[in-house]
Amino acid sequence: MVVALMLMAVPAKAQVSFGLTGGLNMSNVSVKDGAGSVESRTGFFVGPTVKFTLPLVGLGIDASAVYDQREGKAGDETIKSQSIQVPINLRYGIGLGSIAEVFAFAGPQFGFNIGGKKDFGASEWTLKSSNMSANIGVGATVMSKLQVKLNYNVALGKTGEFEDVSTTVKQVSEAKFSAWQVSLAYFF
Repeated sequence: MVVALMLMAVPAKAQVSFGLTGGLNMSNVSVKDGAGSVESRTGFFVGPTVKFTLPLVGLGIDASAVYDQREGKAGDETIKSQSIQVPINLRYGIGLGSIAEVFAFAGPQFGFNIGGKKDFGASEWTLKSSNMSANIGVGATVMSKLQVKLNYNVALGKTGEFEDVSTTVKQVSEAKFSAWQVSLAYFF
């Protein structure tokens, strides 16, 4: 009976926190079909975030809606991916009350392109209008206010296409933007 009462009390202790998050992307651009290599560049992301936790169980969900810019360098040209990203992560944390918490998380991320085409003269880079990726990472929260996370965001499908129009035969190569991400969030 005591266990049943404790389980019913968990939803009453659920916490919702709102905040702002921002961080850096170290893009890893992979190009399929031998269209050349793309060098990694640093980008950034920033936007609102929300965290829903069940303190007794250690489980929670966090979600954000961030402006995300990723870059790669192909020869003398810079390829930019500008999008609105919506990561939704399931998290499990082990904490010391409200002093600190260490957690691991994983989940899908949905992206919506707000950039466009980039013309390189003899080549053209086109981003998909939407994409899906997955996050896996670890983090820590201090005093229930400040949170730092490190994760890898892996593209689950192509992010865009690179088309070489300099030859008589049309050559289209598929590209994926994955990234290491470091972020800092502040919850109100």
